[in-house]
Amino acid sequence: MLKQRTLKSLTHAVGVGLHSGQRVELTLRPAQPDTGIVFRRVDLPEPVDIAISALAVTDTRLASTISAHGAKVATVEHLMSACAGLGVDNLYVDISAEEVPILDGSAASFVFLLQSAGIELQNAPRRFIRLTKPIEVREGQGAMEKWARLDPYHGYKLSFEIDFDHPAVDASGQRVLFDMSSGSYSKDIARARTFGFTKDVEMMRANGLALGGGLDNAIVMDDYKVLNSDGLRYDDEFVKHKILDAMGDLYLVGKPLLAAYSAFRSGHALNNKLLRELLSRTDAWELVSFEDEKLAPKGFAQLARAW
Repeated sequence: MLKQRTLKSLTHAVGVGLHSGQRVELTLRPAQPDTGIVFRRVDLPEPVDIAISALAVTDTRLASTISAHGAKVATVEHLMSACAGLGVDNLYVDISAEEVPILDGSAASFVFLLQSAGIELQNAPRRFIRLTKPIEVREGQGAMEKWARLDPYHGYKLSFEIDFDHPAVDASGQRVLFDMSSGSYSKDIARARTFGFTKDVEMMRANGLALGGGLDNAIVMDDYKVLNSDGLRYDDEFVKHKILDAMGDLYLVGKPLLAAYSAFRSGHALNNKLLRELLSRTDAWELVSFEDEKLAPKGFAQLARAW
């Protein structure tokens, strides 16, 4: 049986929120089978649990924010991406503020936290959402067009194309394909950092956003070049970060997907719109588990490799 996974022990991190600039404490704790991933706001007078779900997403401006019972947690996508990449099904995330810490701007720190706590198999079948028909959402026309799509596929692969008219981005790859069956999430995707432009950062700060952002947790560019002294971690780091974000956004559906995701200029809002379209089309998917691990797609049975 392909089993569900949680952590062997708890693990802890402290950082700042990318947009709030607030100090945040984060504790990742094991959870029982079929719990899913639950964020718990422990700073409130009475702690509030927010279980992940596509319908719990209430804001997609600049990040994915989930809400329940009047409480919210913002910028969940990098931690969710690490959980997707390592196949973690059940987890409590105790958090002391309303934004997940940005740490180094990628998912690498979360991968390190999860792997250092150890990943444990649980005696319950891992359930997948398997696509049986294509699902697509589109917005805009011409130069403003963007789209995201899920197709049936025995496995999980993602292809993404960006379209930034900037010398530094033009010099890197604007399209990437990542397949969970042949690639290593930790090595190939997790280290890709969020990115932004100095002119946008100045505007966001004037509006009380990006208060915790800087060269130590983002790729920052002026009109011509990357300003980070250590350059890029991958030749195609920009589009790889979009894959990282998409994996986190899509895992908010609450179960791993068996599908091929493809997208052009998509973002948090369109990714969530795609999930809502998927959930509304009950004829386009089915829940499956694998009693025989050998029948599962390659790359899903093994625990994720270290770096």
